[in-house]
Amino acid sequence: MNRIKKNFGFGCMRLPMQGDAVDTVEFSKMVDLFLQSGFNYFDTAHGYLDGKSELALKECLTSRYPRDRYTLTNKLTKPYFNSQAEIRPFFESQLERCGVDYFDFYLMHSQNAQVFAYFKEHHAYETALELKQEGKIRHFGISFHDKAAVLEQILTEYPQIEVVQIQFNYADYDSPSVESRKCYEVCRKFNKPVIIMEPVKGGTLVNLPEQARDVFAKLGNASTASYAIRFAAGFEGVMMVLSGMSNLEQVQDNVSYMQDFKPLNDAEMNAVKQVQQIFQNMGLIPCTACRYCTAGCPKQIAIPDLFACMNAKTVYKDWNADFYYGLHTSKGGKASDCLRCGLCEQACPQHLAIRDLLQDVAKTFEKTVE
Repeated sequence: MNRIKKNFGFGCMRLPMQGDAVDTVEFSKMVDLFLQSGFNYFDTAHGYLDGKSELALKECLTSRYPRDRYTLTNKLTKPYFNSQAEIRPFFESQLERCGVDYFDFYLMHSQNAQVFAYFKEHHAYETALELKQEGKIRHFGISFHDKAAVLEQILTEYPQIEVVQIQFNYADYDSPSVESRKCYEVCRKFNKPVIIMEPVKGGTLVNLPEQARDVFAKLGNASTASYAIRFAAGFEGVMMVLSGMSNLEQVQDNVSYMQDFKPLNDAEMNAVKQVQQIFQNMGLIPCTACRYCTAGCPKQIAIPDLFACMNAKTVYKDWNADFYYGLHTSKGGKASDCLRCGLCEQACPQHLAIRDLLQDVAKTFEKTVE
């Protein structure tokens, strides 16, 4: 793993867009600045941006730079194989889409108790380990969304796992649903390097409520993102912190404090604890806008967008959230349209009670709903 430069990576789930297409001109500039700043780790998955993330990496990264200039991670995701025989062809298609002949890291994606059982049934871990023996994967690992006890089970059954990617941020640190701290502690127990995703919780820890912004403002002019990312990066055993950057300004900000990384000092850590308490008192919906929930929704409800409206209404208590709720539901897909089928909850890495939350959203924004 010595080819990795520094401990900050480019998460490619949220890229600059022009309509439904990736803005490859902007993304190329972001890639260039990221590499010029001394970083080289890129993370993708086939489902990111409906397959456009892989293709954008081919156009903006792998076709423009020699293979030894970057480290590339991809993932095997449950919806894309129905049998063990389908795994290799899917993997080969990922190599082709990304324009490479091997992946530096290949992760079993979004593992939880149910998904792990599916992967075991189809011998996915064994197939990935065979690909590693063939040199098509340099390092084998998992990305994980479940309770710490499930992570311990997986690491016990598959000691070949080299790295673990977990959701970890100061808002989720002691969350009973995400168990960031407990999952981190399991990784340390098994001596597995940690890759951190969602350090800013899908933008929640960037676009802070005013009282939280005021806490950090007393420390100086650093961005709110800087405190979240440095919090995550400061833990022992953290190999990489991923940031899903969607414009050049975000890259500029992130690299400014990660090039010469310094953990949070005592004053900054105290500020983080104050903001943690503010979030706990506000009762916001802890959605990261990964959008895994929307793919199977039979009513095409834009669940993360409606949750964002609900959070904005909670924080700002103004008309703006109502306006955007109307915008997101103008062609259908209101919260009240939910059939309560539960497909969204099966896909949610945060284990949110989405059906009940949508009822709350409907009561807030749809005045006729009782």
